[in-house]
Amino acid sequence: MNKWFRPLGVLVIAAAMQASVAGLAFAQGGPQSSSPGGTPQGYGAGGGGQMAESTQSSETARGTELPVLYVTSVEIVRTSIDPKLDIVRVTGLTGSQGWSSPQLVPLFAGKPLDDILDLQFIATQPPQSQKADGFVPIGAVFPLEQGHPFKGVRVRASENAIEVKQIPGNNQSNINVNGCKDCIGKKFVERGQAQPGQQGVVRQEDLPKVLRWVPPSRGIRGITHNPNRLNLILGDDYTIVEAFWE
Repeated sequence: MNKWFRPLGVLVIAAAMQASVAGLAFAQGGPQSSSPGGTPQGYGAGGGGQMAESTQSSETARGTELPVLYVTSVEIVRTSIDPKLDIVRVTGLTGSQGWSSPQLVPLFAGKPLDDILDLQFIATQPPQSQKADGFVPIGAVFPLEQGHPFKGVRVRASENAIEVKQIPGNNQSNINVNGCKDCIGKKFVERGQAQPGQQGVVRQEDLPKVLRWVPPSRGIRGITHNPNRLNLILGDDYTIVEAFWE
């Protein structure tokens, strides 16, 4: 994971705290993942953290951590047994199978002016390209330390963000995007050239924003690897013959 995703002040949280929240984490049926913690969860370290990357890396090493594609819900719950803790629970969607070890990490160190804790939802990317079989749910938790100074939480994924303005509280977002589960065999149509609901057609505007389509006559430049980018391989009549996430 690039350094700007991890504030300098993050430490491992106490084993007892991990045990209390580990059951809340989930990811694609794989091993449970508890979120990283710290004193105070990376947001109390002195000095400013580096700004998070605003665009996706053009040359991303495989096996590294990247933002999850979408965040779908953020819930902040407060435990009822002393010592009371506030726990952030997040759900989201990846483009494909193969993502693992989801976690929430502070975007920068220090207390923000708006008193909203900014978290990024990340996971370890798949080791190789994955077929487009529809979006896959993923989730993580992040316990806040006692006496934290925040009044809310904002969670950012690759393509969207969700904010909860009060604690406890929750917010969610509906993702109305075609995950390309049934794209193969249909005709790809570029933006503005087909009406919604047209049978046998996949419209560009209904697909994820980070998209590459490759007609038979077009080459592919470079070796860019981006597991959050959907690729469509097209036949002579723009019929989709293969769909995969890098």
